[in-house]
Amino acid sequence: MSTSSPVSVRVVCVVYHPGQELEEFARSLRRTASGPVELVLVDNGEDHTVSRDVAERYDARLVVPGANLGYGGGGNAGADGSTTPWLVVANSDLVWQPGSLDALLAAGEAHPRAGSLGPALLNTDGTLYPSARELPSLRQGVGHALFAKLWPGNPWTRAYQARQEAVGEARAAGWLSGACLLLRREAFEQVGGFDESYFMFFEDVDLGDRLGRAGWTNLYVPAARVVHVGGTSWRARPAAMISAHHRSAGRYLTRRYPHWYQWPVRATVSVGLRLRERSELRAAAR
Repeated sequence: MSTSSPVSVRVVCVVYHPGQELEEFARSLRRTASGPVELVLVDNGEDHTVSRDVAERYDARLVVPGANLGYGGGGNAGADGSTTPWLVVANSDLVWQPGSLDALLAAGEAHPRAGSLGPALLNTDGTLYPSARELPSLRQGVGHALFAKLWPGNPWTRAYQARQEAVGEARAAGWLSGACLLLRREAFEQVGGFDESYFMFFEDVDLGDRLGRAGWTNLYVPAARVVHVGGTSWRARPAAMISAHHRSAGRYLTRRYPHWYQWPVRATVSVGLRLRERSELRAAAR
């Protein structure tokens, strides 16, 4: 790690029993920024062999919480004590494209009210993952939850995911995928970081919501590109992640409709999510 100029960004990578992908992440990080980068690995698992090896060879700091804090909790732990103006919270199953972090940082400097910034997330086949979305309304949330897999082109999913391209100017979004997120530390600390009651999933939706309410912009920056392999840490145990996803979705949507007179909304959402969870668990068990 170069020390010729001050470090402006801390990259927090949250892992759980990582494999070879962590090495690829650390290697690609070296070619994505022209300035020095502080890398912090937060290992939520029990076996830290891979994380320790990568930390030693790539001059990173390893944080071992001693318990699985979840993604948002791990992100908070890695960000704790930072004095850099910028933070990145990212999955380990990413490959940074050259110059991508520079592009995100440049966009952040050009947009002083940008509290979070996200790159174009590319799947391994080169297609674009919809990482910059609108905040889900009740209609969109329920429609997307019920029909996204059976009818991918349904109007609720299209509205929720919004139109995205891997080229063009930076634009505002309701929220950005936590798989790779550049955060202005001032904004992140102002809203209290990630809400750790979301163990996995929807912590990024909730953060984007709270940043927007606090007057910050969530900015999608397609000039920055990152390849996302996806799901490497939990591919062998999908049932646990399916259940975690539905619990977090229910928590987020019911919190958006908290009043006593909105109990029919909460009840409908709860029933719909339970039915969808059972369907996905049956499919995963086949």
